Amino acid sequence: MVKTKWRSVDGIVLLNKPIGLSSNQALQRVRRLYRAAKAGHTGALDPLATGMLPLCLGEATKFSQFLLDADKRYVTCIQLGTRTTTGDREGEVLTQETIPELTDTELEVVLDMFRGDIEQIPPMYSALKHEGKPLYEYARQGIVIERKRRQVIISNLTLISRTADTLTLDISCSKGTYIRTIGEDIGETLGCGGHLKTLHRVSTAGYQPENMLTLEEFEALAEQGEEVLDERLMTMDTAVEHLDEVMLSVTDSKDMLFGRTVQNPTTLADGALIRLYDQENSRFLGLGQVKGAFIKPQRLVNTSELTL
Repeated sequence: MVKTKWRSVDGIVLLNKPIGLSSNQALQRVRRLYRAAKAGHTGALDPLATGMLPLCLGEATKFSQFLLDADKRYVTCIQLGTRTTTGDREGEVLTQETIPELTDTELEVVLDMFRGDIEQIPPMYSALKHEGKPLYEYARQGIVIERKRRQVIISNLTLISRTADTLTLDISCSKGTYIRTIGEDIGETLGCGGHLKTLHRVSTAGYQPENMLTLEEFEALAEQGEEVLDERLMTMDTAVEHLDEVMLSVTDSKDMLFGRTVQNPTTLADGALIRLYDQENSRFLGLGQVKGAFIKPQRLVNTSELTL
């Protein structure tokens, strides 16, 4: 077996994750195509789920937390009338009940209960950890761990379509939202139970779905050469575009990269995180934090191989 010769490659790519693969399995497939020495994903999707999975390569991994914490948008189909052990179609059937007949108006009253600020109890079949172990490991052993309610924000919940036994919803939500739990809770509110039939992540952190590539598309690009593959890399600062931008002089840029505090040329509030750039060439330097009249280095890009 030929040993992979890893390379330094920095940036973000958007994978349209296929069904059946874990997020880490999908990440490793793309990482090998790029031969990236360092890589990480930004919030797991269940093997059953498909859709946008931003992958951070190289120095971009330093900013992956911002994508993990970002708002997300999903399209999901809820199967009504059947409860499962996992809250999705992969679980064993627990109960089957009659689905009530509701008018569109009556259904909207129920859906409105899940808009805005709501509370959820995370599902047992989740990657949340208890005493160092993910909850799903306990669940597989039939052990139920008490979970605390958490508040999440559902900024949009729109009914796309419905049948006698399914609801297809478009949901935009804050970090930490479990769409499976929404599906189950809607089913409970209707009195018949429910589980997720399908789940597709449309977008995260404002990245557009048309910029996603499938594994097959990444593989086709790789066959054309790494230069072609690298053209699909988005710059790492796209992960923090929501932060204010500050240009630093060449002198201040050098000081910043040496870990020194520099003068603050802004009127931004104390404590604000900011994107830093070298004004001479607009190179992204990383993040700083406003400390009164100064800017303190916070999370910087490794530029050891570059000349400022």
